[in-house]
Amino acid sequence: MNHVQPPGPPDTAAPLDLAAVAAGIERTNHLLERVLAEVATTPSTHAIFVDAGYVYAAAGRLVAGTEDRRAFDLDSEGIIEAFIDKARMLFPDSRLLRVYWYDGARRRIHTPEQQKIAELPDVKVRLGNLNANNQQKGVDSLIRTDLESLARHRAISDASLIGGDEDLVSAVEAAQGYGARVHLWGIEAADGRNQADPLLWEVDSQRTFDLDFCKPYVTRRTAPVYTPVLSTGMDAEALDGPAPTREDLRFVGAQVAAQWLGTRGTEALADLLPGHPYLPGSVDQELLIEAEALLRHSLRGHGDLRRALRDGFWAHLQAQY
Repeated sequence: MNHVQPPGPPDTAAPLDLAAVAAGIERTNHLLERVLAEVATTPSTHAIFVDAGYVYAAAGRLVAGTEDRRAFDLDSEGIIEAFIDKARMLFPDSRLLRVYWYDGARRRIHTPEQQKIAELPDVKVRLGNLNANNQQKGVDSLIRTDLESLARHRAISDASLIGGDEDLVSAVEAAQGYGARVHLWGIEAADGRNQADPLLWEVDSQRTFDLDFCKPYVTRRTAPVYTPVLSTGMDAEALDGPAPTREDLRFVGAQVAAQWLGTRGTEALADLLPGHPYLPGSVDQELLIEAEALLRHSLRGHGDLRRALRDGFWAHLQAQY
């Protein structure tokens, strides 16, 4: 007969080493304290992203009544400093990474003004292209690339975006996806809005700069006034005026274009536009004679000046079409 052995005493676990557990908890607490201390002493960082095309157009319209950059001067250094001061006030515990200034340029070659802006401390100029109609191309994609990259690498915690194009919505969404807060800054519009509604809906906060803020940085240019003289029968003494600049020629070209359009009407304009950039010989000759009369200076033999004259003529006609 088989005898069943009575069960033995239950196995007992090894005694708990309370001292080791306490030491582990202490090490964990010490590590957490170090992490929290490092976080507390690391300042948050912000950057300012400026669509220069928007600033020129909105500030020019508000202060000078025009979006044409040729009609006013913008104190870019002054307004950039004002943006920095505003960010310093809004983010008192944050440090500025830099200001990104996005603008357009022919073949992405810096203009003298853009060169001066690029030399400012804490400012980086990023250039898109400028097409034949002086429209910026590629600026929105540059903003998105920089905004997303900085947010992804945790280089910024806050971004102040100055612009109004709906295409910037994707840039805002990308930055927010990495935890950055995006604050939209705009310039007051005389009537209605100059920022797209979808952009306003996506950002974390909004701020608008009014006329008093913008007025110190925009100065309307005094356009030169040229008094006509007789277009025919002029002798050499009638053409002894000072040598004009290319800007003078563009202005006079636009002035002659306005007169030409006023006397011939839009039908003549529709016939002329398909030939751009060339002018019919009769129109080109008329432009030359009228310009010389206004400037009191001969343009014969000055091909570069005559090209500037035609540029001004075409620019005015295309703006009216």
